[in-house]
Amino acid sequence: MPAANRAADHRVGACWGTAFNRPANHVAEPVHGGSFRVTLLSMQSKATTVKAYLAELTPDRKEAVAAVRKVILAAIDDDIEEGMASGMIVYSIPHRVFPAGYHCDPKSPLPYAAVASQKQHLSIYLMGVYVGCDGGGASELSEWFRTEWLKTGKRLDMGQCCVRFKKLEDVPLELVGEAIRRMPSKQYIREYEAAMATMGRMKAAKAKPAAKAPAKGPALSAKKPPAKAKAARPAKKKVAKKA
Repeated sequence: MPAANRAADHRVGACWGTAFNRPANHVAEPVHGGSFRVTLLSMQSKATTVKAYLAELTPDRKEAVAAVRKVILAAIDDDIEEGMASGMIVYSIPHRVFPAGYHCDPKSPLPYAAVASQKQHLSIYLMGVYVGCDGGGASELSEWFRTEWLKTGKRLDMGQCCVRFKKLEDVPLELVGEAIRRMPSKQYIREYEAAMATMGRMKAAKAKPAAKAPAKGPALSAKKPPAKAKAARPAKKKVAKKA
């Protein structure tokens, strides 16, 4: 697995946190060592409906986004809804299904997938593929997705919980639909809750103070041996002077 892909595919918490808990004109990109930088994008949609969003796009991008959208809508189950958020088309699990909502903003529904037209590329966000990738490893679904994509002969450009592409011909649409069908909403919620529990335990472990070393008792001073008594000197005899 290329190092850039390993760095990008490392934590589901990072995925959810950066994809939807940021200004709409910023995107997180992987950098060396597995960390991320935030890059400002000049393209930012203020559309509040999907129809308005599509109307803003150039004809080629509109065709690509519409095709991906059609595949997603055909694959999601009834507990996932389409809407607009962060300047992109978002598919979320509403509060009627998952009352707790999104952990970064409980007032928002739980994000599941998204599709966006950005300055240099188009993106498909697939949180269901990345869920379970905590701790640096790859989930079974993400490994399957990567392997099947590469089998198509198309270039795979995986970012932080997203796939980037330039044109519609770069995307195996059937594979995107199958990836979504393999992660239904109920399973996604279970995986999400497990990931949040893991993150909570990791934070608690980091916050736990280190055990203090037992206090040392006062140092015992070495006792000096008692001083030897000085022997008494014999008294000097007085010699009588001669007359």
